[in-house]
Amino acid sequence: MARIVILGCAGSGKTTLARRLGELTGAPVICLDDIWQPHWEKQDVPTFRTLIQKAHAGDARISDGNFAVASFDIRLPRATLVVRLERSKLYCAWRAITRVFKRGEAHGIGELVEVLAFIRQFDRVNRPRIEALRISHGRDLPVRRLTGSRELADFLSSYCDDARGQISN
Repeated sequence: MARIVILGCAGSGKTTLARRLGELTGAPVICLDDIWQPHWEKQDVPTFRTLIQKAHAGDARISDGNFAVASFDIRLPRATLVVRLERSKLYCAWRAITRVFKRGEAHGIGELVEVLAFIRQFDRVNRPRIEALRISHGRDLPVRRLTGSRELADFLSSYCDDARGQISN
């Protein structure tokens, strides 16, 4: 059963990869950005955690998003794989900028300055925190680091071939 956690900077393609893996494996996709409400504040974290626990109760899932402090103790212990998307800041910024202009996109132009600041400081501030918490809650969990489109395509192909082989055996 697929229980994959996808991590990475804003704009790195976490949700896109999660949706594609969900399509290929049939596993439900859980997007933490869809659970966290824009008007919520720190006092809403317990509600967020409860919703995360419910969403992650099944045997299979593709879970995308960081939210390390609020979610790793829930998401990582039963996970089978962590996928870390390590894309360039320029790539992430370009995707963040272009997605605000897409029809039906949840990310709005009003959040763009904040998102770009997050991307700029991600490697210095957020990645070390995320990695420390990942080790704390999933030290022995396999981690697959993907940096480019070719690696992503190869991963999708090989992962889905492996999953099909397990199903047919």
